[in-house]
Amino acid sequence: QVQLVESGGGLVQAGGSLRLSCAAPGRTLPLYAMAWFRQAPGKEREFVGGIRWSGGSTTYADSVKGRVTISREDGKTTVYLQMDKVKPEDTAVYHCAAARGFVDIARSSSYDYWGQGTQVTVPS
Repeated sequence: QVQLVESGGGLVQAGGSLRLSCAAPGRTLPLYAMAWFRQAPGKEREFVGGIRWSGGSTTYADSVKGRVTISREDGKTTVYLQMDKVKPEDTAVYHCAAARGFVDIARSSSYDYWGQGTQVTVPS
C-alpha cells in the first residue's frame, strides 16, 4: 500500500501565501495524475486542482482559479500546491491523491492513493 505524505500546512494570515508538498517517500510511481482536494468542517471533500503526469497540464477548481498553482517534480512522485491571496474560506484539511490510470481529474473516487491530509487555517 502506498501512502502519500503531505506537508506545509499551518496558520496563514488572510492575503498571504502557502505552499504544500506531497510525496510518496521512497517510491516513484507510474501515474496518470496527482491532485489536491480539501475538506472543511461540515462540508464535502472538494477538488482544488490537479496535474497530469504526461505533459504537465493542470486543471483547477473555479473557486481557486487564479490563486493556485500546482506543479510536479520530474522523476519523483512529488506534487506541490502554491496558493496566494488566501482567504478564511480556504480553511480546510488538504489532501493529495494520486491516480495510476486515466481519471476524471476532479473526481475523488478516481484516485488510488491518498495522504492523511494537512490542516490549513486562515483566520478571519
